[in-house]
Amino acid sequence: MKPDIIPFYDEDTSTITYLVIDPETRKAAIVDPVWDFDPKSGRTATASADRVVARVQEEGVTIDWILETHAHADHLSASQYLQDKLGGKIAIGAHIRDVQEVFKTVFNLSSDFATDGSQFDHLFEDGDTFKIGNMTARVMHTPGHTPACITYIIEDDAAFVGDTLFMPDYGTARADFPGGDATTMYRSIQKIFALPDDTRLFMCHDYQPGGREPQWETTVAAEKQKNIQVHEGVSEAEFVNMREERDSGLEMPVLILPSIQINIRAGHLPPEEDNGVSYLKLPVDAL
Repeated sequence: MKPDIIPFYDEDTSTITYLVIDPETRKAAIVDPVWDFDPKSGRTATASADRVVARVQEEGVTIDWILETHAHADHLSASQYLQDKLGGKIAIGAHIRDVQEVFKTVFNLSSDFATDGSQFDHLFEDGDTFKIGNMTARVMHTPGHTPACITYIIEDDAAFVGDTLFMPDYGTARADFPGGDATTMYRSIQKIFALPDDTRLFMCHDYQPGGREPQWETTVAAEKQKNIQVHEGVSEAEFVNMREERDSGLEMPVLILPSIQINIRAGHLPPEEDNGVSYLKLPVDAL
């Protein structure tokens, strides 16, 4: 059985959200949804998420899961909005606790902020399996970009790799965020490369190198043969040297500060203050 996979490309953040459908039961999961955010005004919007809602309704499917591959640093998660509209359990890797610990310190969050992952409905451990309708999905811990990165492998056919890998002509994710590590990323990529060559890989982002049209699906074989940064034959030391040198010159993502504060809360805004408004913190010289 192969899942039906419907992508949604968000131009503002270069993010791909997926609707993953079991064709037998019409049960489905949503992977890495986007909540629109304007950093200039602080305003949120739901156009990206509403496209997913409309397609779910058009397909007549039931949402079992809203799956996060990690706590994203480049877009806010629309998981809460979609759960309110469509139902489903919000899930992420269990190592989100490590990310929460790190960023509780970065943002000097109050003692009321829990770092046990309890904001999410379910936390996945490495090797866990779960069902989307009749389809079996399994979880592979693939840290390096963040400590909590996981890959969802559905029916041994399709793997959702988050930011660990990009399309072969772009390479891999950065590894310099708090808790990230290039050596760990290399070893995680080798776990993905150990999957069968014909396993379909679905990216969380595509930055259109050379101005080409967006792409988001490739295979294990294509990544091993053609990935410009980590193809077969690239040693761990070579990759780590390349990744660390490249990362040292990269700017922080535009939305990293608002994104992380929302995403470690499973898509919730910070608690409203006494005037009924939620506020996001802007730590100075902290990253």
